[in-house]
Amino acid sequence: MNSFGTLFRLTSFGESHGPAVGGTIDGCPSGLAIDCHLIERDLARRRLGDTPSDAITSRREPDTIEWLSGIFEGITTGTPITFIIRNSDARSAYYESLRDCCRPGHADYTYQQKYSHRDHRGGGRASGRETAVRVVAGAIAKQILSRRGVSIQAVNDGFEIHCTIQGVPAGIGQPIFNRLNASLAFAMLSIPSAMAFAMGDTPESFRHPQFPDQWNEHGQGSTLTATNHCGGIQGGISNGMPILFHVAFHPPVTRTDGMTCRRADGTLASVAHPGRHDCSHATRLPVIVEAMAAITLLDAWMQHTPNIDNN
Repeated sequence: MNSFGTLFRLTSFGESHGPAVGGTIDGCPSGLAIDCHLIERDLARRRLGDTPSDAITSRREPDTIEWLSGIFEGITTGTPITFIIRNSDARSAYYESLRDCCRPGHADYTYQQKYSHRDHRGGGRASGRETAVRVVAGAIAKQILSRRGVSIQAVNDGFEIHCTIQGVPAGIGQPIFNRLNASLAFAMLSIPSAMAFAMGDTPESFRHPQFPDQWNEHGQGSTLTATNHCGGIQGGISNGMPILFHVAFHPPVTRTDGMTCRRADGTLASVAHPGRHDCSHATRLPVIVEAMAAITLLDAWMQHTPNIDNN
């Protein structure tokens, strides 16, 4: 499955070392002015600015968006929004040593087992390069949500990302199997290297001895309860309090000074891999978390109120 969402739906395509990555957004309302500078700002956050530190990554991608359809003279037309971001700094020869070897901790082995053939260049489809597409779609979703008074901010504490969504009214989301918190968890755990998800004002809110959030007298919206251990969602539906959640990621697992890899015949081999990989992607993660949160929330809101752009 390369698509995410029901009414506001993103389909992504492309590999780390292919000609480009890109996406198609279905369901974006028509007549919306899109601020491309805000989209470019989020892409810059993802790549750590125009001059990323070699301590983080040595790959230099300008991330220039080519809009192919769905936006005309800066306004959405209601038709599918399709865009590509060309890969201009891929150095595929660096990865030749991995053609027949699977790295530990990566998706090399599982992709090989599932598809019997894989793109070994930089992780192919499993690369974090694909998240640039999510950031573009998320930036558009954030602009739509901001018209409704919603703001999304994520910050990193090492490899733990804390996200706060302000301004969501009560009643957004579905009960039982399509709960808003379950949808957020699904979205977050789809991000490469994500390992764990938790709701609440702290990652372990559920352990609080006084977990039930007591009512504030005459409270409503963001003052509905005295605490927010549940993270703004109850029964799968938003209650008007800020939505708070946390996502934990594992650190990069590729070592350039040598790794013990698995050959196709099952034997092990030490591979000195000269490819370029993030030494630490922690500072890149917040904007990706924001993007997936925005796509998830907008999709849920549109299911609740289909004409979200006209209210």
